[in-house]
Amino acid sequence: MRAAVITTLGEAPEIREVPEPVPGGGEVLVEVECAPLNPVDITIGAGTFYGGHPPLPYVPGEETIGRRLDTGERVWVYGRFTGGLAERVAAPEERLYPVPEGADPALAGAAGIGGMTGWLPVTWRAPVREDDRVLVLGATGTVGLVAVQAARLRRAARVVAAGRDRDGLERARRLGADDAVQLDGGNDVVDRLRAACGGNGPTYVVDPLWGPPLEAAAEACARHARIVHVGRSAAPEATLKSSDVRGKSLDLYGLSTGHTPRDELRREYAELVHHIIRGELEIEVERVPVEQVADAWRRQASGSPKRKLVVLFQPE
Repeated sequence: MRAAVITTLGEAPEIREVPEPVPGGGEVLVEVECAPLNPVDITIGAGTFYGGHPPLPYVPGEETIGRRLDTGERVWVYGRFTGGLAERVAAPEERLYPVPEGADPALAGAAGIGGMTGWLPVTWRAPVREDDRVLVLGATGTVGLVAVQAARLRRAARVVAAGRDRDGLERARRLGADDAVQLDGGNDVVDRLRAACGGNGPTYVVDPLWGPPLEAAAEACARHARIVHVGRSAAPEATLKSSDVRGKSLDLYGLSTGHTPRDELRREYAELVHHIIRGELEIEVERVPVEQVADAWRRQASGSPKRKLVVLFQPE
């Protein structure tokens, strides 16, 4: 069968013929329809992921969408799993999450790691309240745009999008942000964040960036604000002032989608996909033929694409 294969760390995968997977105990064979690309795939493939990487050569792909060959049910395959970029995978049954009926497979894939990383902070890890002034950092990518819409669905008092891309910020406005702040490195960014959040600063921050953007957001925060940290797209380290964290009694939460209890993940994933089916939440995807996976991999590695890249193994 065909699969994308990493042979050298730091290089894009290439399409090769690999042996058919053989399910072990408790595993299910899944016919893959599509597989999203994620920053974690790139990090593992570069050899810089804190959890290491599989022995070379290996088939990457932390998640995939497909149909169980035993029941025909469409499932999202995710959780301490690689090998999703292949025509078929053998995965532990406990790592299979039902995809609601009527979902577009590519959108169901986009709702996986990318969608849940923006959804879970707002709905589960530290649920947004109706009196919250929510600041979403990195609001021009899939994670941030989902967080903006999730905060709006939670009826937050105010939702502010922050990011570098002007077009992306305009899209965030269209999807429900009350205001937008460009993260251009200006000396007045803290003042602009505070003003956009109503003058007293945000009471809630979704942070997929870390580094300087989070430092500025913490300084802009109101007292007793909550910050949920979900990624490090800007930098692996941040320096936070005691006067911000302790002086304002800030709460800092960490969130890894992979550490979410499976029952919660199953419930929240289904809820997010239902919102997408009903047209209440948008994720823009770019469908990539499997033959172009190397180019898509390099685009993902060069920075956050404007759309969620989903590799197709079956024609739509």
